[in-house]
Amino acid sequence: MERRKTRKIKVGSVEVGGNAPVSIQSMTKTDTKNVEATLKQIRDLEKEGCEIVRVAVSDSACIKPFKKIVNGSSIPVVADIHFDYRLAIKSAEAGADCLRINPGNISSIENIKAVADCAKKNGVSIRVGVNSGSLEKDLLEKYSHPVAEALVESALRNIKILENAGFEDMKISIKSTSVPDTYKAYSLLAKRVDYPFHIGVTESGPLFSGTVKSAVGIGALLLEGIGDTLRVSLSADPVQEVRVAKAILQSAGIRAFGPDIVSCPTCGRAEIDVQKLASEIEEFTCRIKEPITIAVMGCSVNGPGEAKEADIGIAGGKNIGIIFKKGKIIKKVPSEKLLSEFKKIIAGEINALE
Repeated sequence: MERRKTRKIKVGSVEVGGNAPVSIQSMTKTDTKNVEATLKQIRDLEKEGCEIVRVAVSDSACIKPFKKIVNGSSIPVVADIHFDYRLAIKSAEAGADCLRINPGNISSIENIKAVADCAKKNGVSIRVGVNSGSLEKDLLEKYSHPVAEALVESALRNIKILENAGFEDMKISIKSTSVPDTYKAYSLLAKRVDYPFHIGVTESGPLFSGTVKSAVGIGALLLEGIGDTLRVSLSADPVQEVRVAKAILQSAGIRAFGPDIVSCPTCGRAEIDVQKLASEIEEFTCRIKEPITIAVMGCSVNGPGEAKEADIGIAGGKNIGIIFKKGKIIKKVPSEKLLSEFKKIIAGEINALE
């Protein structure tokens, strides 16, 4: 996989694009006016691995709380703005690290230029956010539906508006609720511009279905080398968005955040409760940062062979379990002691890596 070549921008202290790691974003779901609750959510997100956070600035009453939030956050904060260019200017002056705007829904070219001038003066980058739910009316009339080509035309139009205003410190998102349209839109736009992309599937849904849609859409783009920062948009606790984002990046081989647990789906040969063991091991290793592959297999006959690439693993047999490393058995223990012995060995492996 060859990553798409893009220019590099900064969102606060985080680099986006170029050779920078693909960063993880989320958005607070608290009332922005509730500074304490919003900062707590930001701290929870950061603890989970979030690197950039977006906060809604819906009216002028949000500006003072937003400034306090920016000052209290240890990760970059993006101001989410719609329609009112004055909120974008005030947010930039309040310390926002980035502005999320759709230039097409700001009332005039003069107002957009005012936002661009203020952003440049304050060293604030801009995310051009186009999505299927807010396309310009003329484009909806032209294409009938928010198809990929409509999203791309909107993005190019909005990019040109900012470029004409003398501003190029931007990243682009063109999200759709449709996975195929999202994939096609980003693929088409990647051939036209070299700005970094913020990728994701918008309004993807609740935890289970939204995770599936996001994994398919974001994963497909990442494997094509497209994507410089991402958000998984779920109707769920935003901490779950970060967990899913990390899993997608790790599964795609883009970044490593800790253990990769592989486990067999089980069959009639299984002689241990793989589901229970895998869940317990996942819980036990969830705070480990070192990249290590752990296998949980249900069959002592095929397990070590099927998982021979794993750093360490277990497999069950009749009244006995085996622990193996790189496909070679290193210990046999009674089934009831398999988990406890395995935890000891994992702890030793992690200590050796540290």
